[in-house]
Amino acid sequence: MRVVPLSDKDEKLVIGLMSGTSADGVDAALVRIKGSYTATEAEELSFVSVPYEESVRERLLAISGGDEGGSKEIMRMSFLLGELFLEASKALCSKAGVRPGEIDLIGSHGHTVYHQPEASPYLGRGIRGTMQIGDVSALSSYFSCPVVSDFRVRDFAEGGMGAPLVPYTEFILYSDPHEDVAYQNLGGIGNITLLKAGAGPDDIVAFDTGPGNVLLDALMSYYTGKRYDEGGSFASSGRLSKPLMEFFLSDSYVSRKPPKTTGREHYGKEYVSALLQAARENKVRAEDVLNTASWFTAFSIAKGLSFFPRFKPSRLIVSGGGSHNRTVMAYIRDLLPGTEVRANTGSDSKEAVAFAVLANEAISGHVNCLTGATGARKPSVLGKIQL
Repeated sequence: MRVVPLSDKDEKLVIGLMSGTSADGVDAALVRIKGSYTATEAEELSFVSVPYEESVRERLLAISGGDEGGSKEIMRMSFLLGELFLEASKALCSKAGVRPGEIDLIGSHGHTVYHQPEASPYLGRGIRGTMQIGDVSALSSYFSCPVVSDFRVRDFAEGGMGAPLVPYTEFILYSDPHEDVAYQNLGGIGNITLLKAGAGPDDIVAFDTGPGNVLLDALMSYYTGKRYDEGGSFASSGRLSKPLMEFFLSDSYVSRKPPKTTGREHYGKEYVSALLQAARENKVRAEDVLNTASWFTAFSIAKGLSFFPRFKPSRLIVSGGGSHNRTVMAYIRDLLPGTEVRANTGSDSKEAVAFAVLANEAISGHVNCLTGATGARKPSVLGKIQL
């Protein structure tokens, strides 16, 4: 362990780890962090994204659907992910030319296998909760440094939804005193952060907008066997389907006012099955289904912003895998006239960097969440620390 307490170090080398809703693989970022809270300076030094083998991805998606995988398989998957996170971290250090002993801290989001922000009946009680897996013990042992993980559950204890968490890092890193800016992430699920000029932490609004890539990936897998629609090229060959637009406009989630969060519990197997059934009944071509689903991803963002008529961002910065989808990006621009819409540089690493920063805040003893994003009664320090 380190002789100098981490909270006293002016500069730290931190690894951030992320496995998103799309279950594509492990994202690992090496970040040099100075300071904390609004004095934080975060410099990304290196990044790797290590894809999951198809067999791992299939089981991870099945378990995340909520109807498969018992305690035995979830245990196995958690420890397998722990090994894969360690392998990604080793690859990251090798790429950056950094020795394991130089790493001061690791922040790992893990992988969300189920997220239930609203209570449902269970054994006579209303239970709500969330589960992220990916045991961090191997990381802690190999790097001999503290590892912060399992960030969401403390927010649940305070009555929050445990999501979204990245808005906190956007607030401390990207707030602009003179300009209203919005940050949209398009991973498996889309989430947005509204940063009003000069706003403090109690003024920040953030929420999950709806589907990011989760529907598009499922549809591409069904129609073509491919993991995703690279660049949105398949969808670009199609056109909007009015019957499917009506299907999407009846969606219960996008019409809900924030704070709110969602995931595969809503946009999972049942939702995709209903969508495909509607497509078959209306004889909609595959490319038109993808095109209309791309439109819906963009519509969910515009709809989310419509709940805040006094906030019209001059810029919308889009990150995540969806920022590479030209069809989705074109629809966002069409639906948000007067707003500059552009992809964030280094967008693939943003969430991994965010969990490095969240870990630094936790180890520094700072509150690292926004109640305006999660709906919690009070802010708290999120993350379990393994020394």
